[in-house]
Amino acid sequence: MFRRSKTQDPAPSAPEPVSQPNRLAPRSPSEAIKPTAAPPPPEKPVRERGGLLSAVSGFLTLFVILGLGAILGLVVLERQTNEAGPLAADKVVVVPRSSVGEMAELLQREGVIAHPMLFELTARFGRKAALKAGEYNFKAHASIDDVVDVLVQGRPVQHAITFPEGLTSEQIVARLNDNDVLTGDINETPPEGSLLPDTYKFERGDSRQKILNLMRTKQREVLSQIWARRSPDVPVRTPQEMVTLASIVEKETGRADERPRVAGVFVNRLQKRMRLQSDPTIVYGLVGGRGTLGRGILRSEIDRVTPYNTYAIEGLPPGPIANPGRAALEAVANPSRTKDLYFVADGTGGHVFSETLDAHNRNVARWRQVEKAKTAADPGSTVGVDKVEPPPQADPTALPPRTGLPGAPLAYDGSDAAGARSRAFDASEGTARDPLRNKTFDLNSPKTVPVLSQPKTAPASR
Repeated sequence: MFRRSKTQDPAPSAPEPVSQPNRLAPRSPSEAIKPTAAPPPPEKPVRERGGLLSAVSGFLTLFVILGLGAILGLVVLERQTNEAGPLAADKVVVVPRSSVGEMAELLQREGVIAHPMLFELTARFGRKAALKAGEYNFKAHASIDDVVDVLVQGRPVQHAITFPEGLTSEQIVARLNDNDVLTGDINETPPEGSLLPDTYKFERGDSRQKILNLMRTKQREVLSQIWARRSPDVPVRTPQEMVTLASIVEKETGRADERPRVAGVFVNRLQKRMRLQSDPTIVYGLVGGRGTLGRGILRSEIDRVTPYNTYAIEGLPPGPIANPGRAALEAVANPSRTKDLYFVADGTGGHVFSETLDAHNRNVARWRQVEKAKTAADPGSTVGVDKVEPPPQADPTALPPRTGLPGAPLAYDGSDAAGARSRAFDASEGTARDPLRNKTFDLNSPKTVPVLSQPKTAPASR
């Protein structure tokens, strides 16, 4: 066996001394105990920024700056658009269909706004909806924001036109033609009784025909509703007959509280097969759609037979004599349940009713006293309405005829050869010439309608 020879390991070498920075030997004991200054930190390496990173950083910085500027600008604009405007009082301005710039110029000229450029900015970028043309009412001191809201919402000024109950279709058409806010022509005069008198709203520029069409639609709706709830005792067979009777009631009285009672008188007469003897039917038979004579009814006109003269014909005339309102239609559909057969003016704008001819004659006598007293107090007044005897030269049969509505009876001018006119008001009962007191027109005795000596005229279209 081999034996490893033992050799001595070399002695470990001594560690090399750590190099120490050169230190100066302190010059004094106090300096020796002072701490030495720490060495400065190493400098960071400088890295160069790439081109893309630099562009993104610059863009973000610019974006932030622009965003802050935009926010500041919007705040300023919002404040200015909400400031009170220069308009001192409410004002209506017609804004035609045009560009935003032209609208701004117009509103500036009208004194509604002071800054047209600011108005354009607000209208173009502050609202999603377009501005609408029309006639608008701008409030005093309206801000630009308020003005834009008005034009965006498009709520134009609403005008109104009123048609009193009892106007004829021809008179309604004339009233529409006189209105300068409406536009367009009317195609034709509607049939009598086909329109509902009322107050109608419209905007500037709406057509006249549009109003007429609306009146016809409303009349059909109202008539349908009233006809459905009429009393079964009313002697009318069709809705058109109800309109005809309602038009007579409408022309006989203007008092709402009297309409059902006046309707009851006519219903009682129809049920007893008595003639209606209504003065307004005489007038319509003479002048048609003009609606008024402008004077009293003449004796010769009472005797003149026309399709509408209810002193001469039995029952209802062939069509309405006016356009009745809702109240008159309601009165005919549900009249007062009385035994009245007569009524006469009472001198206060109303009528007094009676069941017998004797009582009616007493009421007529009282009316005459009222009329005489008023005439004595004011000789120039035209109290009541008389059925006057014409002077020889004023016989209407000698006057040239005037054509009324298509299909209506012929009408005349109503003046005499010398140009003079009778009293300028229509006829009513209760005067010295009241046909109810004339035996020829006694309601209690039937009378045969005389044969027409002239060609018959076509009845007015319904």
